This record gives sequence, C-alpha cells and structure tokens, in this order.
Amino acid sequence: MSDFETLIGLVSQYSPSGQERRAVEWLTRRMQSLGYDETFVDEAGNAVGVMGSGSKQVLLLGHIDTVPGGIEVQQVSGLLYGRGSVDAKGPLACFTDAIAQFGAVTGWQFIVIGAVEEERDSDGARYVATKYKPDYAIIGEPNNWDRVALGYKGSAWANITVRRGQVHSASGEQTACEAAVDVWLAVKSSVDAFNAEKQRAFDKLIPTLRGMDSGQDGFEQWARLNIGVRLPPEISPDDWYEKLQEETLRVFAENLQSEMKEAETLRVLVEPVGFAIPTWAGGKNNPLVRAFLSGIRSQGGEPRFVYKTGTADVNIVAPLWGCPAVVYGPGDSSLDHTPNEHIRLDEYEKSVQVLCNVLKTLIK
Repeated sequence: MSDFETLIGLVSQYSPSGQERRAVEWLTRRMQSLGYDETFVDEAGNAVGVMGSGSKQVLLLGHIDTVPGGIEVQQVSGLLYGRGSVDAKGPLACFTDAIAQFGAVTGWQFIVIGAVEEERDSDGARYVATKYKPDYAIIGEPNNWDRVALGYKGSAWANITVRRGQVHSASGEQTACEAAVDVWLAVKSSVDAFNAEKQRAFDKLIPTLRGMDSGQDGFEQWARLNIGVRLPPEISPDDWYEKLQEETLRVFAENLQSEMKEAETLRVLVEPVGFAIPTWAGGKNNPLVRAFLSGIRSQGGEPRFVYKTGTADVNIVAPLWGCPAVVYGPGDSSLDHTPNEHIRLDEYEKSVQVLCNVLKTLIK
C-alpha cells in the first residue's frame, strides 16, 4: 500500500459543494479497507469512520467538499497537485490515515468525519454539532504541519437597500445609488476608527463590499449593497448588524439636515443574509494543545500558533461541544482555492505522525 493512497484517491474524487456523494462513498470504502470498526454515510451526507468503542471520544472533523474548478491530479517531484489537495482533503486524508495507523485503544473511540458543504453553509458540520459530544475535537484545515490554529474569525452578511422617490436627473438631488455609496463610506469610516489601535488582523473588522445593484420603476428608485464582514472576538454578529443600522441612520440624519429637498423620501432597510458565524478562539492551556506541541516537536518541528482571518467548521461545532479543540492539517493555506493547489508529500507524512503522537499522549 502506498503511503499516499488515501490522499491521492480522495483528491481524485472531484467533489465541489453539492456534488460530494462519490467522494463520500469512496472515503467510507477506504476507511473500511483500512480496518475501521464502522463506516457509514450519515443523514447529512457526511462520510463517517469509527475506530474503537470506549467512553472517551476524540472527534476529527474534516471537510470533503471543495470549491469548483477541476485540477489534473498529478504527482510531481514530491508534490501532489489537485483540487482539494490543500483545502481540505489533505487534512481529512491525514486524519483517516493516522487513525488507521494508530488503531483501536481500550477505553477510547476515534471518529473521523468528512463533512459536506463547508464551502457553502456548513450543512455537514451543523448536523454533527448536535449529534456528538466529544472529549477532544480536531478540525481539519491547512495550516502547515508544524502550526496549530487556535482562532478563526466570525462572519456576517447583510443587504442594505436604499429607496427613494424618483426625481428628474437634472434636479441635482441625491440618487438612491449616491445615498448607498454614502452608507458604504460611513461604514468604512466607522470600521477604520475601530481598527485604528488594533495590531493583529484577527482583532480587526474586515468588511467587504461584495456587490451592488440598482433599479427603478418610474416611481421609485433603489440601490442595494451586499456587505460581508470578518468579525473579531469582541464583535458579535448582532453587534455588527447594530453597527450597520446605526451608520445608515446617521447618514440619513445628516441628509435630512442638508439642503436636499426630498431627503425625507429616503428609506433604508438593513437585512441580515444567510448564516452569521461568531468568532472562535480556543485556549492554549489544555491537554490537547500540549499534545500537539509535543507531537510537532517529535517530528523535528518548532510548534507555532496561528489565528486565521477566515472562518471554518470549528466556529460552528466548538462552541456547542465545549471541549478542548484545535484546527490542524498539512498544506499551505495560501494555495486554497487557487489553480495551482498542491501539497507537499513529506509534509503530509509528518502530519500523520504528529497526529499519531498526539493520540499517544492523550490516552496516557
């Protein structure tokens, strides 16, 4: 058996969000061939493998979906190219191989899950969050083999729609589009003030104007902003929505005091969109983190902590499980979603051994 059979086989199953079934079935068969005690596809469509039946539980949650865009799977000079090799089939395959290598241990149960839909609304993680209560949780995302992630920013999305009565283009009055631009500039100004004293990106608000649309029907004109934000620990999604509401109201209060004749006809709606996700930050002083520090050192690495500006399934499951949790996995996250996505095979090997040493330390 090739040391990379699981990795290559899993990456070879093209599985963008919504099309994971073939990869899920492949992974459950692979787990069975590796000696897992139980493998199955759960009600959410996740691939699940179970090793052992003890009362103490370690849950290793990766995601099996990828962003769209096929990349030819090929091995070149110690590198494996392919969509998902980094984000995040590399970490998931690493979990699968590590548990197979480590094997069953009396008193412990190890569960590996390849979750669906992480790149969209995390349906797979939302399902398992209510079905398990592990003692330790390891979430699979690429952060390099010698780093442990202890924080992921939250996120929230909103549409801000500005409406006003139609006026002649020669009137000189502010249009709905112009008012919407004022709102965005006010939001940016408020965010800049909040971020001014923050040193780390993890502690900053990071807003993005993802889209703008407008129209009119002869009687009314409108403009809509689609705004996303990455949230720091001190700002909850509710706090952010309140901030958006405050900034829009302030812009219109200023307009009402201006010389704009018809300003009172302006109306604005702030509407949350999709799932808002709070920031997650894990603790350093627990047995799981200490086991990872030891595991990385066992392979000649100097362990480091990292706090990410994106979100992951850990944001969803860790608060509900309330157990020690970390995010770990081989791969360079700067290659996420890129046409050049690839993973170093030597890094993959080291990560498998790191995990085996982590488990060895935990069960002592």
